Amino acid sequence: MDANIKYIDNLVNHLLEQKSPEEMEKALSDLLTASELDEVAKRLQIFEMLAEGVPQRQIAESLGVGIATVSRGSSVLKKHR
Repeated sequence: MDANIKYIDNLVNHLLEQKSPEEMEKALSDLLTASELDEVAKRLQIFEMLAEGVPQRQIAESLGVGIATVSRGSSVLKKHR
């Protein structure tokens, strides 16, 4: 097994062990810096706004992210449809 796959599996399993939203938030806060956690939260928001049909430029302006970040999110969503 590739080492990176093993590490990702360990991460996923660690997160799945959390029993409540509070435990999950603590686990994420322990693993990520405040900036990393903010970026992950914004990426999820990008996915949600794209799914709602919000224009990419509006998303970028609203969340204070670059258009490339929103475009990357759009590409990911298209790949999973």
